[in-house]
Amino acid sequence: MKASVKVDVAVIGGGVSGALVTDAILETGKTVAVFDRRGFTKGSTPASTALLQFEIDEPLIHLIDKIGRERAVRAYWASATAIDYLAARVSDLALSCGFRERCAVLLPGNILNARELRAEAAARSRVGLRSRFVDGAELRKLTTLDAAGAIWSAGAADVDPVALTDGLWRSALKRGATLYAPAEVTAVEPHRDFVTLSAKDGFDIRARHVVFATGYELLKLLEGTKHKISSTWVIATKPQPRKLWPTQCSIWEAADPYMYIRTTADGRVVAGGEDEDFSDEDHRDALLPAKTLALQRKLHKLLPHLDTTPDAAWTGSFGVSPDGLPAIGPIPRLNRCFAVMGFGGNGITFSAIAAKIIQRSLLGIPDASGELFPFFK
Repeated sequence: MKASVKVDVAVIGGGVSGALVTDAILETGKTVAVFDRRGFTKGSTPASTALLQFEIDEPLIHLIDKIGRERAVRAYWASATAIDYLAARVSDLALSCGFRERCAVLLPGNILNARELRAEAAARSRVGLRSRFVDGAELRKLTTLDAAGAIWSAGAADVDPVALTDGLWRSALKRGATLYAPAEVTAVEPHRDFVTLSAKDGFDIRARHVVFATGYELLKLLEGTKHKISSTWVIATKPQPRKLWPTQCSIWEAADPYMYIRTTADGRVVAGGEDEDFSDEDHRDALLPAKTLALQRKLHKLLPHLDTTPDAAWTGSFGVSPDGLPAIGPIPRLNRCFAVMGFGGNGITFSAIAAKIIQRSLLGIPDASGELFPFFK
């Protein structure tokens, strides 16, 4: 920043959430300026495995018990339509980001055993979601995996998260958005008709609305919520396209801690999980060798024909919530300010949901999905 800024909407956060929100706001014709204290496409975004699915961390049958049948089903359907929305934006903007439609397999674990997976599949099918239970024989044909059964779901996808986010920012620049980094916001002062943000370098930002898309780092503004921060670890193998399972579906476990697996366009296998509560970045990073070995062993147990030697390994942090759902919408007690907290394993999908909710809010159009994702649960 070299001067103070005046704009219709200020977006704070240069990751995938900020990029999707900026894209949706630009469609309304409003002017947008975006600010990030590190730089664009950094933070948690490059650590994402970018496995896109309508399935929420909390199984549907458990989510019904927590928030009621109507709200739980609507949350699942919001995730399902968000993947369609992402596919459309990738196509409309001609983004080269490796977006590929996929099916997904959910394996039994300590959260849902094989019998409970049958009940989960039936609950999804009854409300029109594209899931069914497959027995062990069919599962082996589809994946080579050895288990008593699993849920097979259509309507999933995967994507290169960095290429997706960079593509969205390039598109935003071409359409008139202004991007600033490093630019750290140090104070927020809402007024009746606008919001003033103070930046660390001494300049001010004046906007009619502000959207905070800063991931788990927003928690300080929302003390009292029940969200917490977790760390996750990921490995990627060398390319081995001839050794991949027949369908190349994404794979994850109904377990805690869970493991998730997907392939890449060049034939690698990406496996992540081993999540645990975040303490600090140094401690998280120091665990990388041990977590890498644990993920390698788990991957070998599930798919022994693969070369599970890691070609790369990394770690990152993200937010989680008690019900596996994000927090999206106006920030309590901060007039004209919105937040996107896309918590859980569906961060990119939740960010797509948030983009539409905030877009419609700025246009004065009520969005039925907005009430599903409150900050205080």
